[in-house]
Amino acid sequence: MSRPVGGSRLQALLVNGALAAFALLALAPLAWMVSVSFMPMGEASGFPPPLLPSAVTLDNYRELFARTGIGRAFANSLAVSLGITLGSLAINTAAGYAFAKLRFRGRDRLFQALLAALVVPAQVAMLPLFLLMKQLGLVNTLGGVVVPALAGVFGIFLVRQYARSIPDALLEAARIDGAGELRIFVQVVLPMLKPVLVTLAIFSFMAAWNDFMWPLIVLADQEQYTLPVALAALSREHIMDVEMMMAGAVVTVLPVLLLFLALQRWYMQGLLLGSVKG
Repeated sequence: MSRPVGGSRLQALLVNGALAAFALLALAPLAWMVSVSFMPMGEASGFPPPLLPSAVTLDNYRELFARTGIGRAFANSLAVSLGITLGSLAINTAAGYAFAKLRFRGRDRLFQALLAALVVPAQVAMLPLFLLMKQLGLVNTLGGVVVPALAGVFGIFLVRQYARSIPDALLEAARIDGAGELRIFVQVVLPMLKPVLVTLAIFSFMAAWNDFMWPLIVLADQEQYTLPVALAALSREHIMDVEMMMAGAVVTVLPVLLLFLALQRWYMQGLLLGSVKG
């Protein structure tokens, strides 16, 4: 017997209602953070804490950029994130394509060794990585933050799985027509990798923008701080200025949120197609 239509609608309403409730619970801290950032100084410290500002003010943002140097940290984070994103796209895309479509001795074993590196915690490599950056003279520079993140096993794996779906016959036809490997990669392969490239760009940018541990280790000068490190330093200096702290958190979260919303169609397409074709 078929299920009554009314029962199906009720079940759909219950499921959608539960999903909406969970979404509201997940968004509530973010909404309160934005609300507090517009409150007058000291208002968020009351009990119970207010949900909405009694009077909307931009004083917290003015103080944040005028007194704390957060603008410089924002520029540092932007430079680091863009450098890591562009570099990782170039390196990971080329490596992923090579592992997927080019034949060379030891290819599969080398790729297996790369996958094995995924199980090694990143914290284990931080000390030798710091010593390497010291030998290269990159400690306390933005380059010391960028260089270690230019290549990643996950990015290589993601591009490889997607690139395996490219027909070999298409590449062979290009070779027969006289195209070199670089021309094939740029004119044939890259346009077909657009969804996964956008996905990788979002992953790389968000990881670089939100990274706290490595910039904290390699950067010593406050003028070189990225946003997460500067925000942590701000919390030590202005621990009672809750409203200013929330304004700093909004400035930190807003760029990656806007990036994700702008590119979410490509992001989801890259994930879904990569999972199906890989």
